[in-house]
Amino acid sequence: MTDTVISSASKEHIIGDDRPFTIIGERINPTGRKILAEEMKSGDFSRVEADALAQVAAGAQMLDVNAGIPLADEPALLAQAITLVQSITDVPISIDSSIIEALESGLAVYQGKALVNSVTGEDEVLERVLPLVARHGAAVVAISNDETGISEDPNERFAVAKKIVERAADHGIPAADVVIDPLVMPIGAMRYAGRQVFDILHRIRTELGCNTTCGASNVSFGLPQRNGINGAFLSMAISHGMTSAITNPVHEEVMRSVMAADVLMGNDADCLAWIRKYREPPAEGSEGARGRRTSRRRRST
Repeated sequence: MTDTVISSASKEHIIGDDRPFTIIGERINPTGRKILAEEMKSGDFSRVEADALAQVAAGAQMLDVNAGIPLADEPALLAQAITLVQSITDVPISIDSSIIEALESGLAVYQGKALVNSVTGEDEVLERVLPLVARHGAAVVAISNDETGISEDPNERFAVAKKIVERAADHGIPAADVVIDPLVMPIGAMRYAGRQVFDILHRIRTELGCNTTCGASNVSFGLPQRNGINGAFLSMAISHGMTSAITNPVHEEVMRSVMAADVLMGNDADCLAWIRKYREPPAEGSEGARGRRTSRRRRST
């Protein structure tokens, strides 16, 4: 069993293979969101605030925060967004950037133990990002590609993941603090994209002792009814051992699939989370409804 502990200033969250699946909200990301990008660039973070609150209300246990806007001051914007999100919610944050200066800026203001998203297998990237992660006592997302690109061979992706885990250990970062992203490709363009991920998940858990994540929405890119594909992919990925994903919790179809998978994998003890979410209230006039009214009257007296 591997536990990856992430925290905010006041709340701890654990990603683990015998725990409920971790949803990392993806919405605070200006990529492909022109209005959000323009607002953030001009200093308007109202949409960031609304997205943070909506995702937590929908069930996200963590939030991914990205400020990658062309021709903008990404380090400053990322620090500002992280500070704002931490002021309005207590969930831990995944600090998302490919720019080392932005990661440094985000980590400098972050309160708690962050998840750094991300590091890839290129030697130059490893030697820049891993010391930063180690210095701040953070955890890190390891993406399974390197100088050669993204391989269609699960064995090659596993080899890259193993290399990152070994390099992380050299910097004092334990395997439990390396969350592997095996890379989900669009199923519409790559027929066996789902199988490639499923094939590697068990090896990551058993041979590397790491938890896993992915950008789940990638799998349905370009297809209609994307939430149906995303939900099915996540439920299958969970059955193969995936422990977290960056996705949109506001989509009910996706969240229902994840919660159902938790039930079927035994990670929702006594099905309590499912029951709390989906149990229908007693019909008006029934014994249960009368009992609820009586209970409310007693509490009010």
